[in-house]
This record gives sequence, structure tokens and C-alpha cells, in this order.
Amino acid sequence: MKHREIKELPTKELVERYKEEKVKLTKVKFNNAVARIEQPHKLKQSRKIIARMLTEMNSRRIENELKATENKDEK
Repeated sequence: MKHREIKELPTKELVERYKEEKVKLTKVKFNNAVARIEQPHKLKQSRKIIARMLTEMNSRRIENELKATENKDEK
């Protein structure tokens, strides 16, 4: 999932996909611990997707906080 695709997602769907990806990463980590997985790059790929999602969620949170502060200052 590219950063551009993540930016286009609504916030609610972004949070849902983040949760799904975290579960997927946990499963892949467990499978890797039990027996080596065939595609170890999936771990790195999943971590990167999660990081991109967190970055986008944090930027949206900061943006909303700034808007709220600006609106509060105008009144």
C-alpha cells in the first residue's frame, strides 16, 4: 500500500486497515518464530505499511488540533 493510497482513505477506514495490518503482522511474526516463513520480506513490508498508516493518522490528528486551536483563537 503506497502513501498516496493511504492519504486517500477516510479516517475510519484507515484505522480499520491499521488494525487489520497489526493483526496480520502479529500472525506473520508468530509463524516466523514457529517455522521460518518462505517470504521473510513480508515482515519488513508489513512494518513499513503500519508505519505509513501511523504517520498519516498522526498528521491528521495534528492538523485537526491546529484547526481546533485556530477556531478557538478566532472566537
